[in-house]
Amino acid sequence: MTPAPPVPLDTIFAALADPTRRAILTMLLEDDMAVTDVAEPFEMSLAAISKHLAVLAEARLISQEKRGRVKWCKLEPDAMRAATIWIQGFGQFDPMDFDAFERFLDAELGSDTPPPQAS
Repeated sequence: MTPAPPVPLDTIFAALADPTRRAILTMLLEDDMAVTDVAEPFEMSLAAISKHLAVLAEARLISQEKRGRVKWCKLEPDAMRAATIWIQGFGQFDPMDFDAFERFLDAELGSDTPPPQAS
């Protein structure tokens, strides 16, 4: 069986950009959860939670499986490996210098002007 191609970093970071999805991932650190249990602490519809779960599943940050009549969610921590490796590449900013990181991202993701040089 051929392994699935890696998930693009954009997909992973887009999934992590939402605070609800990050909260769901934190909840799943403890154990697998039924979708209804995942939805319980949030003040939103089950349909809205299902959309969040679909985004997390598309990024392969979670997997879902049906057990009987209940759909269960499971954290897939290996899916964050590529994002973690990418972030660790900025270890020279440890502790993280978010201003420098933001300048780097601006330079890499669309600014036509070069980043300012450190003196």
